Amino acid sequence: MIYTSAQEWRDASQKKLLLFGMSGLGKTHLSNALRDSGAWFHYSVDYRIGTRYMGEYIADNAKREAMKVPFLRDLLMSDSIYIASNITFNNLAPLSTYLGKPGNPEQGGLAFADYMQRQEQHRTAEIAALMDTKPFIDRAQTLYGYDHFVCDTGGSICEVVDPSDPEDPLLTMLSQNTLMVWLKGSDAHTEELVRRFDRAPKPMYYQPEFLIQAWSDYLGETGHVESSVDPDTFVRWTYARALAHRQPRYEAMAKWGLTLPAERVAAVASASDVIDVIATALEDHASAA
Repeated sequence: MIYTSAQEWRDASQKKLLLFGMSGLGKTHLSNALRDSGAWFHYSVDYRIGTRYMGEYIADNAKREAMKVPFLRDLLMSDSIYIASNITFNNLAPLSTYLGKPGNPEQGGLAFADYMQRQEQHRTAEIAALMDTKPFIDRAQTLYGYDHFVCDTGGSICEVVDPSDPEDPLLTMLSQNTLMVWLKGSDAHTEELVRRFDRAPKPMYYQPEFLIQAWSDYLGETGHVESSVDPDTFVRWTYARALAHRQPRYEAMAKWGLTLPAERVAAVASASDVIDVIATALEDHASAA
């Protein structure tokens, strides 16, 4: 780890942090607290994916839908209007909407082949955005004057690395340049995430092998064919399985850094609070060694 003790972390003139874990456990909350202090550069991997690497896909998909409306088609063809996504750190809806859900097209579903193509686009984009972490650390300091840097990763980071490989290129680069911190949720957190997802199911990225197996199992268990699948029902069915699939991958990734129990995140209200909870996690790590 790039900081070996709580004191070294507190004294560092350039603090570099990377947060990972399930979506909804507080990565962006901690990152926002740091950014709001005015001293930290907030690098959002999902924002980078949705702007730099998938921005054209997202905009073209919206244009494709608009071209179906004669009034909008005429305006687009004459360059009278333009369409762009308004993605932000706290509103990633354009990205998730583009990813979509497979199933019945009358319910907004995608053909499974098209869905898998978009999943692959996301995989490629996520790897590229993670690889941009080191250049953005340098850019944040030399261009914008920020000494401190936080990388706010997407929940699917564990799907694009191999934490069991001690030479995994992404994890090697990230661990050499940032303090990697896993926000570890409890069983109660997992149950709440499932309840929250059930109320508002949203598209997400899955490891291809996991997704293909889940799709096959769902069709086999329900007797549906591709075109009759309710997209929301499928992603609800898949979500809890995805969390169970990801948990051991996150846990293996934690060996590359620290573990921070997610229940400590709720009390964080400022950058100094974040620095304190990371210092405590470093102390816990030293005690357990």
